[in-house]
Amino acid sequence: MLYVSTSVADTEAFGERLARQLRPGDVVAFTGSLGMGKTALTRGMARGLGCGGRVTSPTFTIVNEYEGATPLFHFDLYRLSCADELFDIGWDDYLARGGVCAVEWSERAADALPAHAVTVDIARGGSEDERVITVTGLEGMP
Repeated sequence: MLYVSTSVADTEAFGERLARQLRPGDVVAFTGSLGMGKTALTRGMARGLGCGGRVTSPTFTIVNEYEGATPLFHFDLYRLSCADELFDIGWDDYLARGGVCAVEWSERAADALPAHAVTVDIARGGSEDERVITVTGLEGMP
């Protein structure tokens, strides 16, 4: 699926729609360069999953947890150098907790991701504010 966003609000709205298609235990693997809107999309996902609270990038904490109807575990792997470091912070435990894992910079620990992960690539479009969002591994999303 391909989606073109023209604003941060549009990216968040798309994240909300995406989240409504997810189930507990799903992993969403984000790729895209710095400033493309991965955290904005995750903010929308939090709303779509019924999570409250302010969603911020977990760049320095590695993971933020948001409680809701379906919990959201928001990872930022930018500072990790390999998949082993993800396991060191309890990756297996997060996968077993029945929430949705949103993983920014997922390529840094690709070996740790389940084969059924939904992948979301965000790239700059034709203008400064435009983002092209490509989602794979999720069938039936309107």
